[in-house]
Amino acid sequence: MTLTKRTVDNNWLPSMIDDMFKTDWLGGTSNVNNIGVSIPAVNIMESDDDFSVLVAAPGKTKEDFNIELDNDVLTISSEAKEVKEVKDNTSEDGKFTRKEFSYNSFKRAFSLPETINNQNISATYEQGVLTITLPKKEESKVQAKRMIEIS
Repeated sequence: MTLTKRTVDNNWLPSMIDDMFKTDWLGGTSNVNNIGVSIPAVNIMESDDDFSVLVAAPGKTKEDFNIELDNDVLTISSEAKEVKEVKDNTSEDGKFTRKEFSYNSFKRAFSLPETINNQNISATYEQGVLTITLPKKEESKVQAKRMIEIS
């Protein structure tokens, strides 16, 4: 946490508390507005033929995702809205109604290298994991070792 020089005023305590929660222990700042926001974990694996982007997003369906490619930037996003309404007319005091709603969204963007074959990108969603396969162009794949004869 960094030390900041404060002027003396009547509202110094809330400012100090805000600084304490907005600054991480390594001196950087964090976005307090992101508290409660869930950004799924992403693993990226490389093989000889492709890259695989795995996004952990349990409880979703494949229709919940949007995957876009624009100028070699792959964007993965999801937005889910849920509304639950419970009505109970058997209460002694009258009608009882409760309505709960939730909203969850995320967006991740990745710059793709020039070695990706953009035309053959594919995606699957199984058991809570979105897998995006980014095939490599033929010229960028690892070539087998060969001997070159001298003429």
